[in-house]
Amino acid sequence: MNELTIELSTENGKCLYEQIYEYIRKEIREGKLLQGEKLPSTRALAAFLQVARSTVELAYEQLLSEGYIESIPYKGYFVCRMEELYHINMETEESESEKSEQKTVYEIDFSPNGIEMEYFPFGTWKRISKNTLIDDRSEMFALGSPQGDLELRTTIAKYLYSSRGVYCSPEQIIVGAGNDFLLLLLEKILGRHVKIGMEAKTYKRAYRIFDSFAYDIHPILQDRDGMVVEELEREEVSAVYVMPSHQYPTGNVMPIGRRTQLLKWAYEKEERYIIEDDYDSEFRYKGKPIPSLKASDKMEKVIYIGTFSKAIAPAIRISFMVLPKKLLKFYKENLSFYSSTVSRIDQTILNEFIRDGYFERYLNKMRKVYKAKHDLIVAGCRELEEQFVLSGENAGLHILLKSKTGKTEKELIECAAAYDIKVYGLSDGYITKERPETNTVILGYGGLSEEKIKKGMDKLKKAWSV
Repeated sequence: MNELTIELSTENGKCLYEQIYEYIRKEIREGKLLQGEKLPSTRALAAFLQVARSTVELAYEQLLSEGYIESIPYKGYFVCRMEELYHINMETEESESEKSEQKTVYEIDFSPNGIEMEYFPFGTWKRISKNTLIDDRSEMFALGSPQGDLELRTTIAKYLYSSRGVYCSPEQIIVGAGNDFLLLLLEKILGRHVKIGMEAKTYKRAYRIFDSFAYDIHPILQDRDGMVVEELEREEVSAVYVMPSHQYPTGNVMPIGRRTQLLKWAYEKEERYIIEDDYDSEFRYKGKPIPSLKASDKMEKVIYIGTFSKAIAPAIRISFMVLPKKLLKFYKENLSFYSSTVSRIDQTILNEFIRDGYFERYLNKMRKVYKAKHDLIVAGCRELEEQFVLSGENAGLHILLKSKTGKTEKELIECAAAYDIKVYGLSDGYITKERPETNTVILGYGGLSEEKIKKGMDKLKKAWSV
């Protein structure tokens, strides 16, 4: 080929050689320049484009180094064989991929996963981070304990005792980068092909993780008090996953009678265990905080999992697991070679944030903030009481509305969407093979301002009155 129709510009901020390089690379990747095709000489292309020869040489050298072209002595430059890239239009492919991942953006999204970040003490966190890095503590850059730093585990143990009634030693705690990792580690501890019971409506992410282990998952019937314990005997499971302090998605709290039944079931056989996910127990709006199930466990049968992602910020990605002593012994003997997945710097920052009282002050602030939002959305729902039954309003960051007018979940979601409002269906939480149609929607309010909550509820009244 004698010339390349490259349009060079001095106004786009890119060097001329870079423009030449990108043009030729694009032509090769799209299959417009084929294997073995000869490129113009550096002298010829420089003359055609009216640029210095050294500019073209720089472009060709970059293409050579990346393997797009090859230089044959006394013959010139030729396109290399790159069959995997032929006929791929990268720009089109990227735009199609992005298009497929695009989600509808609503004016107001009542997501149950949203949290408020406006009041987070960024200044305090920044100062602790800065001081942590300034301090001459070279040990922070060493590998550290696979269970997490002892200082942080000690602080977590004290926090659990004061806030959740959980009595455990720092030795029983394992710190990990999010609940996902801790559940993956738990699979190594409990073993493969475990028969596990989960409530028929539950936290879908946990279900997917257990399913990826090839666990034999048994959906267990649930009523307003939670998992029906009699069903566990029929299914012959050896482990159960529950959220007794605030079940997701139903929002129900497991009463002491049902908790006692569940513990009795676990005590009857040695291999039985209860996995307690206490993911948002900090936020309760009626009465005192309810002690965890682990707090009532007298025979080391409850595996307790908690996280700071909901109470502090999703990006923190620091969770913890309290193991019964028998399982801790197995972990130490067989699995302690797994390194900690949380940076020691992050552990040090979080430890100081909790230890020095900043976390407690932040929680107290957020309880007031979420209480105000909770009261606002509940007041809006009260105005819909002729059409809906309200539930799950005593804790957490979401509520449920069950239609009394015969409208299905799908109809409620579609009516809301017509007013540019996103609500969520209760049926999304089902883990049964057949997902039954419900007449219940979920409204999360943690990530919305009071103004948006009020505006959203006003729109929903109009949407659902049609």
